[in-house]
Amino acid sequence: MPSKHLTAGLTAAALVLTPATRAAADAGDFIGGAIIGGIVGGIITNEANKKKRTTQRTVKRSTVSSATRNANRETQTALNYFSFPAGTPDGILGRNSRNAISQFQAHMGYPVSGQLTQFQRDFLVSSYYRASNNAIETAQLMNQQPNGTRGLLTAYANQATRPAITPTPAPIIVQQTPQIQQAGVVPVPQAPVTQVVTPAPQQAAATAAIAAPAAALPVFGQSDTPASMASHCNRISVLTTSNGGLTAVSEVSDTAFALSEQFCLARSFAVLNGEAEAARVGVTDLAKIDAQCEAFAPAMQPMVSSLSLSPRDAVLGEVMDFIRTSGLAPAQLVSTGTICLSSGYRTDTPDIAIGSALILTAVGELAYAEVLGHHLSEGFGATARPDLAQPWYQMAVTGLENGATQAFAPGQDGRVQLLRVAAGLSAPAATTPAVSVIPNFGQTSN
Repeated sequence: MPSKHLTAGLTAAALVLTPATRAAADAGDFIGGAIIGGIVGGIITNEANKKKRTTQRTVKRSTVSSATRNANRETQTALNYFSFPAGTPDGILGRNSRNAISQFQAHMGYPVSGQLTQFQRDFLVSSYYRASNNAIETAQLMNQQPNGTRGLLTAYANQATRPAITPTPAPIIVQQTPQIQQAGVVPVPQAPVTQVVTPAPQQAAATAAIAAPAAALPVFGQSDTPASMASHCNRISVLTTSNGGLTAVSEVSDTAFALSEQFCLARSFAVLNGEAEAARVGVTDLAKIDAQCEAFAPAMQPMVSSLSLSPRDAVLGEVMDFIRTSGLAPAQLVSTGTICLSSGYRTDTPDIAIGSALILTAVGELAYAEVLGHHLSEGFGATARPDLAQPWYQMAVTGLENGATQAFAPGQDGRVQLLRVAAGLSAPAATTPAVSVIPNFGQTSN
């Protein structure tokens, strides 16, 4: 029964996890973001308690100028974006902000002081604006990084320093045999003379290209199903870059490749969305999040298995039965699903990703039905079943065309139409009947 699986999941989570509290950014009212029990045993912030649980403190008049405070808010916003929790951006760099700065410095290999140099701040803030204003580039870089948004900083730093980095060429060992000085004289055997020649960088690169054996190159094989979602999306990202960008709706010739591009794009945005939601509710320990979501996975396993076997509406019916036993509000389910979907993709665990997407879709976040179609199309965590994938794509596309909130790549022009074409869906009907199995909870803004 779903209730038994739910109880087991909650019990497992409760044994290993402790409630978390959300920290404000060192000034103003201290808001206790109490984390309540849920599917993963403590990811969702109790919004009601945030209004009730306040403590009084003596407020001292700040001598910080308005310009400095605005600059500090900008710094705190950038730290939060890259998963260094500074709390609510209030313009005062207190203990939480100093800790976040120290984490940023340690991640980048800077001396850890808790105080940003001008260079460090410029890099942090400019990286934030670059990431937030270039969604497609950010998503493509995210496909190549294992550390979520923190990996973006590493990628930006590498891009900035790559031209100045000249690898030290390996010395070439030249064996020379001494020349015979006199004709007719038999030389005494001598050890060969070893001469170390340091080649020029260009010569070193050419020599390495010629000398490197073919076996030194990574071999991905010819399997239709790559070893992992991460390796699959790395390969797709390289092909997309070589093609000059994402496939446009007018350019779709290889529908499978077009869908793979959109899956990897959705995967990247799901990681970003989940990290933002985790920071919002004050849960910033990625190891704890992953442990909670892993404890949640067994409870969803029967429904994850059904995805490869049953029609869409039958699977959603199972998920709805599961949700009714949870006792959680739709907003809590959305927050849990968003965070665990991010964890599933970041840790390359398709069962967690599928279970989270099922929860989100069942509570009315129809855009997430797309990733269920992708999993059935690609075969990650599910049997490759294009026939079962199409109804999930249809649900997502129809929902988006009817005004559902876009979860992935909201700035990509023509994305919904591209999904319709690549998934082989028919043209939209004049009126779209409601899907009765999905309750209309609306779009929750937490």
